[in-house]
Amino acid sequence: MNPAPISQVYRAAKATAWVAGVFVLCVCAAMVYQRINANSNDPWKSPQLLELKAQLQAAPKDEAIKGQIRELDLIFRRRYSRRLTMVRTGGWLLLGGAIVLLASLTVATEARKVPPCPQPDHDAGDRALRQTAASRRAVAIAGGVVLVGMVAVSWGVRSALTEVAGPPPESKEESAAKAVAALPSVAEFMANWPRFRGPTGSGVAATADAPLTWDGKTGAGVLWKTAVPAPGFNSPIVWGDRLFVSGGTREKREVFCYETAGGKLLWQRAVEQVPGSPAEAPEISDQTGYAASTMATDGRRAYVMFATGDVAALTFDGAIVWSKNLGVPKNLYGHATSLAVWEGRLLVQFDQGESGPANSRLMALNGATGRVVWEKVRQMPSSWATPIVAEAAGRIQIITLGVPFVVAYAPADGRELWRAEVLEGEVTPSPVMAGGLVLAINPSNTLLAIKADGTGEVGATHVSWKADDNIPDITSPVSNGELVFTVSGSGAIECHDLKDGAKVWAHDLRTEVQASPSIAGNRLYLLCLDGTTVVAEAGRTFKELARNELGEKFMASPAFAPGRIYLRGLTHLYCLAGGTSPPANPGP
Repeated sequence: MNPAPISQVYRAAKATAWVAGVFVLCVCAAMVYQRINANSNDPWKSPQLLELKAQLQAAPKDEAIKGQIRELDLIFRRRYSRRLTMVRTGGWLLLGGAIVLLASLTVATEARKVPPCPQPDHDAGDRALRQTAASRRAVAIAGGVVLVGMVAVSWGVRSALTEVAGPPPESKEESAAKAVAALPSVAEFMANWPRFRGPTGSGVAATADAPLTWDGKTGAGVLWKTAVPAPGFNSPIVWGDRLFVSGGTREKREVFCYETAGGKLLWQRAVEQVPGSPAEAPEISDQTGYAASTMATDGRRAYVMFATGDVAALTFDGAIVWSKNLGVPKNLYGHATSLAVWEGRLLVQFDQGESGPANSRLMALNGATGRVVWEKVRQMPSSWATPIVAEAAGRIQIITLGVPFVVAYAPADGRELWRAEVLEGEVTPSPVMAGGLVLAINPSNTLLAIKADGTGEVGATHVSWKADDNIPDITSPVSNGELVFTVSGSGAIECHDLKDGAKVWAHDLRTEVQASPSIAGNRLYLLCLDGTTVVAEAGRTFKELARNELGEKFMASPAFAPGRIYLRGLTHLYCLAGGTSPPANPGP
């Protein structure tokens, strides 16, 4: 028999496979080179940056050096953003090339196949009869075995109708949950400051009598000031008479609990010997450190997360209830997303990597045991935004940000409710909910208002409005339900109408800001990096009510309680009280 002729289809498929294979290899080589180059050229170990930092330590008030560092930081951020785009594009090219390669190989293989030639089978009839007889015997034997088994079981087991069965044994999770007091009411939760930027994550305080004036030099309006033994950029959380913060270094990570009345350190607890934690802590960027994530509490336990991936729950007396390691986050700047809680569950947004799929995920852990209740994979890279839990369109939603999506999940089971593909760059500001709109910041680009009543992809249909002036890259927005306020890193304040995004007013503080703005009553609180707090009216015109100095650097956002404000500086905690009336001559 002569070999089958080689068809034109085979030749074309083979050539396509060669081209696709070479293309895939080239893309892979380019991506590997890019990764190796990125790992060997860590921007934060740049000799130029290290030299500038050394100069700044020698001359901490030199604004020229600070400006050079900020400019270099901006260059690094843009370079990192371009690298993310290249990795994302390379991934799509690699996927497309692989699909073409597999398809062409499949076509070539099919084109080379020789069709089989059918042959007569003279024994087919007898063989079918033998198989039929064997099948009948097997069915009869199996039926007899089942019948005998059923008779035996019915003879030896009592009827369920004559005996009441006892309750099933409790699981470990159920037993642990019963051992913990019932969770607080919604009203109690809303009356405290249990997470980053308050109970709803919006930066809006329920109290209307927050202090207006204070002075760090004279001590006026400062109820107490106390040192924090370990560094950390996380903000304080407050429940009743307890205030919690965390701190840490490469050698040790701790939780600190203070009494709110006088600032006494009640206890400090090291979170160590965590199951699954790396034997040696990873090296973390100085920009975030080991304790950048703000803690959270459900009123019965306090939860903490560190840049090592260690998560722990502690009692209000300092005992560790449980601890576990989620894996060291693969994050260029270090993990800084804060924790959230909902109905006894701890919510952890664990975004990591440089492009999706990047092993990012959103998790709900049982607060009493640490058991994973549900976990959802997120096809997005590292982010630093903190999720919020809010009610909108008649449903409770977990709102998250991660390039390129704003995504809403159902807190009960993690089911995705809707998503909007509207983000780019490095997402650090957290979202807020106001007037049924999700306010999300596309860093240094746009402020977006998204209607939260959609389903599926809503980026093209549910963006209510956009604003693009002086958009922050770190701080989150705040709204009183009528107006939206933002403040950029350089201190530029913008006020927009919540209804349509129209600019109402703008003002320049002319100083650096890293803490997110807050609202208490009808006052807007703006905490600057140099320790100055500007208090203004949260209204349709800019009116400065007070300007207060503490003489320490501040990056963490404030916490509020009735008649009080709690601030965390680089080295101290402050409790501000009194001074609720405007000064006789407010600052300019």
